[in-house]
Amino acid sequence: MYVNGSASVHGPQSINAPHRSHQGVEAPKQIEKPSATDQLDISPEAQLLSQARELPDIRADKVADIRKAISEGTYDTDEKMEIALNRLFDEIG
Repeated sequence: MYVNGSASVHGPQSINAPHRSHQGVEAPKQIEKPSATDQLDISPEAQLLSQARELPDIRADKVADIRKAISEGTYDTDEKMEIALNRLFDEIG
């Protein structure tokens, strides 16, 4: 569309440039259709994250058991300390 000042507006015009000729123009090539099935690959990390998000934030039953053991003075035992120290030593070498 050409605009010549604010009082002169022409109607719609072709989107083809005037210098373009339609003779000898090839028809557009056929586009290959995508396969009928879609595929989604999810990394193991993303799967693990998805599973973690489905877990409850707080395990109320475990919290209640630990609170009870702490209040009774039976939470920290020599056996638990031994296990914790062995795991620490395994980690650091």
